[in-house]
Amino acid sequence: MRHALALADKAEALGEIPVGAVLVDDEGNILGEGWNLSITHSDPTAHAEIVALRNGAQHIQNYRLLNTTLYVTLEPCTMCAGAILHSRIQRLVFGASDYKTGAVGSRFHFFDDYKMNHTLEITSGVLAEECSRKLSAFFQKRREQKKIEKVQKQAQSEA
Repeated sequence: MRHALALADKAEALGEIPVGAVLVDDEGNILGEGWNLSITHSDPTAHAEIVALRNGAQHIQNYRLLNTTLYVTLEPCTMCAGAILHSRIQRLVFGASDYKTGAVGSRFHFFDDYKMNHTLEITSGVLAEECSRKLSAFFQKRREQKKIEKVQKQAQSEA
């Protein structure tokens, strides 16, 4: 999870929401990593989880990511949960809960449907406070920046 947090910093440096994800095999070797790139790539699917899964699949040359664990700093959304399901990872570990769009128990319960053709182990709350602080600080800075821009715009229109 610490590595995923470092990847979240890469997203933030690009002006992206700071979410990072790392895919490891059952021996702990990194197979793929990702951070949010939706804005950078003008791609609504470029969430950290999707990027890490794509990277891992290319690394092992297989779309089935059996016997792997995905660590992600924020609870996956429904899109990412679907990709996680189809990739057949063995375990999902996430940090902060996402009460607005989280699909692993906070808002939706994607993996609780007994009709799913794949089950996985889920661990939540790993370094949750640190993951949550990183996101909160990012959005606080963003709100402050928007206030500054609004004041500047207002000053220009009055000039």
